Amino acid sequence: MRYLKGALGTLCFLIITTCAIAQKDYTEEADLIYKAQTFHAALDAYKKAYAKEKKQSEKARILYQIGECYRLMQNGSQAEVWYGKAEAAEHSDPMMAVRIGDILRKQGRYEEAIAKYRIALNESGEAKMWAEKGVQACEKAVSWQKNPSRYVVRNEVQLNTKFYDFSPFFADKKLTSLIFTSSRPGAAGNAIDDIYGESFSDLYKTERDNKGKWSTSVPMPEIINSDANEGAAYLDKKFSNIYFTRCGYNTKKAFGCQIYTARSQGQNWADPELLDFGIDDTTVAGHPVALDDDLVLYVSDQMGGLGGKDLWYIRYEKKTKMWGPPVNLGSTINTLGDEMFPYIHENGSLYFASNGHVGMGGLDVFKSEMKGEEVEDMKWGAPQNLGAPLNSSGNDFGIIFEKGEDRGFISSDRVGGKGGDDIYSFMKPPLIFKLEGTVTDVDTKEPLGNVTVKLLGTDGAVGEILTDGTGHYEFEMRENEERYILENTSYTVEVSAIEPPASNGHKYLGANGQETTVGLTESTAFIKDFQLLCADCDKEIKMPLVLYDLGKWDLQVNDKVNSKDSLEYLFNILTENQTIIIELAAHTDTRGTDKANQVLSQKRAETCVNYLIEREIDPERMVPVGYGESRPIVTDAQVAALPSNEEREAAHQKNRRTVFQVLSFDYVPKEPQEGAN
Repeated sequence: MRYLKGALGTLCFLIITTCAIAQKDYTEEADLIYKAQTFHAALDAYKKAYAKEKKQSEKARILYQIGECYRLMQNGSQAEVWYGKAEAAEHSDPMMAVRIGDILRKQGRYEEAIAKYRIALNESGEAKMWAEKGVQACEKAVSWQKNPSRYVVRNEVQLNTKFYDFSPFFADKKLTSLIFTSSRPGAAGNAIDDIYGESFSDLYKTERDNKGKWSTSVPMPEIINSDANEGAAYLDKKFSNIYFTRCGYNTKKAFGCQIYTARSQGQNWADPELLDFGIDDTTVAGHPVALDDDLVLYVSDQMGGLGGKDLWYIRYEKKTKMWGPPVNLGSTINTLGDEMFPYIHENGSLYFASNGHVGMGGLDVFKSEMKGEEVEDMKWGAPQNLGAPLNSSGNDFGIIFEKGEDRGFISSDRVGGKGGDDIYSFMKPPLIFKLEGTVTDVDTKEPLGNVTVKLLGTDGAVGEILTDGTGHYEFEMRENEERYILENTSYTVEVSAIEPPASNGHKYLGANGQETTVGLTESTAFIKDFQLLCADCDKEIKMPLVLYDLGKWDLQVNDKVNSKDSLEYLFNILTENQTIIIELAAHTDTRGTDKANQVLSQKRAETCVNYLIEREIDPERMVPVGYGESRPIVTDAQVAALPSNEEREAAHQKNRRTVFQVLSFDYVPKEPQEGAN
């Protein structure tokens, strides 16, 4: 990862020269160059020192140091080779097993990495701590790979080269252009740094047409790009100011990285100005994110941090017209490792890259939800790893999102790229939801065509279709490719065949159903069938059993039966069919006198109606009728022919029934009275 390795590597203020030591001691010279963190130069010095060194223990240490140089240059394959040579030479270092484990983890070789980490678990102090984190990271990585998110990640091959291309940011309000960092040939600074032996980087710009094709990337104007390293740019909300990192360098001295800002002047830029907030020129400060003109979030290894590179912020104090003191984001965000490449989402969430939190390989991207009332409060919750495929076993960093969309860009050196770091696009494809079913007559099982099926979403959306000749309906996609059913939405399905009637000419009582996509993480096909009751077939419509004590009309409610629950069936029908008027009929068995049974059945019908009135059903919609024993289902002769008392009692129960019948479909629902609850 170029900017982890280069422009934001801890630059040294020592003068590096191979003739700095008069009395040549190659090993000592190599160590000094290594301590200066110019790893590419140190690599050559160590190889020379190895050839000159006579002491075997020191030669073994040099092999380890060569491995360290390759590791810090992000060349894991070579680092693994030289660590192996150091192991074979019996060099002992508590961190070596951890280092090898880190390399294996970055290559996605998690089981091998765990084996190395477990060796280091026998150590103490820092080695044991990092080994424990390593084992946990490997186990998590395997889980994330097995259970990836829905994001789709694609290499933006038009943007990338075999060099380092990374850290894009939107350069206009329409989000059709990008500014990114690249070490490709043609940089204004054509020097090769001694830290990693790579070309200096510059800022480049590209534009995307309406077909998604990127234009040829061109360097930013020379007033922005210099003979130093430039990178990790950010434009403010108005796209009028650019903030970027610049790392100074000359042939004898390397300076720290600093933050510069320049104001847009039409097609050009004003002279960049140093963002001066009191840190010295040997300190790393970069990856700026300007929330507004007086608040900047950045990355630094300055004194007072918690580990390697931390996230900090500064505020501009209008009274003093100076930038205030840097403030560390604290231990919730920062770790003993590196936290880099911050980004603030429009919803206030903080995204950043870290190798100190539990991750899949090198740097992983993490998300922290805003905890303060405003982003300016600089308070976020515990970071969450974005998991695969946004993160990989490699270095993943520099994420940005398109405004209002669940897509954007991310940088990575994962396997399969074109160069050292590549720019990738990502998107979360929408979940596809489908609702279908069949509508039939509950008694005849006949499919019902021409039935209206309405879909009502909690988002206010309404969809309406008719069943076909087979009684089938389906909600999936509109002609303009808009979806009927969306994520995190609940729906009511209303089925009606009154106006117009069903294809068989009959009217049917409507029915409702519920479905929800809230909490679903996979595309789903919902199947919801409906069986409708014929409302104009001139017959009684059965209800769940409503029971009464012998000779009484009070609804029976006890541990075994709750007749009020049975009446909820009718309540739902009346609620779902707002225009019907019904006859609610009660029947008795043939035992007792005709007169008594007539009175009893009438009172039972009225009891049911009164219950529904209490449930706020308009009494004008219900006509209670008692039929006594005049309409038995099972005749006395049939009852008498049954062989057992149990069977005869069951037959009497069939006659003691409460049913209803639709009288009309013309009721007009009343408007709610003002002030009514």
